[in-house]
Amino acid sequence: MEHRGIPQEQADSGDFASLGLSQPILDALTRLNFTHPTPIQAAVIPLALAGRDVIGLAQTGSGKTAAFGLPLAERHQHGEGVRGLILSPTREIAMQTKDFLDLFGRDRHLATVLLIGGVRIGPQFDALKRRPDLVVATPGRLLDHIERRTVRLQGLEDLVLDEADHMLDLGFLPQIRRVLRALPDKRRTMMFSATMPPQVQGLVSQFMTDPVRIDLLPEGRAAEGIDHRLYLVEERDKKACLISLLARDEGSTLVFLRRKIDAEWACRQLQLEGHPVERIHSDRSQSQRTKALAGFRQGEHRVLVATDVAARGIDIPRIEHIINFNPPETVEDYIHRSGRTARGTLEGRVSTIATWRDKAMIKSMESALGKRIERHETEGVEPYREVKTARRARIRRRLL
Repeated sequence: MEHRGIPQEQADSGDFASLGLSQPILDALTRLNFTHPTPIQAAVIPLALAGRDVIGLAQTGSGKTAAFGLPLAERHQHGEGVRGLILSPTREIAMQTKDFLDLFGRDRHLATVLLIGGVRIGPQFDALKRRPDLVVATPGRLLDHIERRTVRLQGLEDLVLDEADHMLDLGFLPQIRRVLRALPDKRRTMMFSATMPPQVQGLVSQFMTDPVRIDLLPEGRAAEGIDHRLYLVEERDKKACLISLLARDEGSTLVFLRRKIDAEWACRQLQLEGHPVERIHSDRSQSQRTKALAGFRQGEHRVLVATDVAARGIDIPRIEHIINFNPPETVEDYIHRSGRTARGTLEGRVSTIATWRDKAMIKSMESALGKRIERHETEGVEPYREVKTARRARIRRRLL
């Protein structure tokens, strides 16, 4: 596998014109105020236009959608059947990707169809009959169409696996393998991810041809510009800690909990405290999830309570504060939760509420970040004093 960074001339030029894009695409970028490519875009776009298989590793908010979306819009023409397929882990990410492709495919008359679960399948049948050029899909719903023979992928030329590690976190590996076996062997494949677990590496070795690996992940794995904070409390004080943090900060805040029932509970508690809040989790319908996200994006409610179904499904530029009501189950989940703030060059804060039972996970989080997470206190909540710290203090006093 070839490893490659950003060519120096592209890094110095700082514009899209140097990447090999045509004038209509450049004009569309200008109209939408896209002025300078991000590092992942500068590295991937020329390779994609040249037909190479690409693995793009970059933090969330780095512009991966444009990195694969612009080459797709450039390479394909309307009326040739489905030539490009983008697989996404969540409905929200798929919807955002379709919106992007609609913007940049308009001048080239490219038609993109969205195939996701949680909505009626009938309109998707109708859209597929109109011979789309690109398909954006979640794995389960795409397999449904493949089995019904309502989508034709024999002429597919470009495959994109977006947020590949998250698809595997959600247990999509068997479905992804079934989809890949249904595609032409001769195709171009791009895979994008914020981490590189062994399962992703397995897909690379089986289904990609001589890929170029672009690794732009920061050394600490989490997005830059994030202020990581840890609030250690007793279990009984977690609710009070959450309410105190929300009362102290007035910015847009995303609160993560592990379970759907906990998200419903937290939403009710915050409503009782007078906070404008909505929730999003897998038991809510697609229309409810879309409405909650739209309200959060437009400022109708400044607090959104979510389970990890939303960890990579939210693309809102200015989320100022992430609160983990409890540490996530994996380090990867912590990285992706954190990536909802500090998008691009912005800064943000991630506050994690934890108890002594979370000691092992805290250690893993700190190892991934490459530094100790600063301990903080909030008004009205008695902090939990770490035993190790107290024992060391006693030893120091004896020595003195």
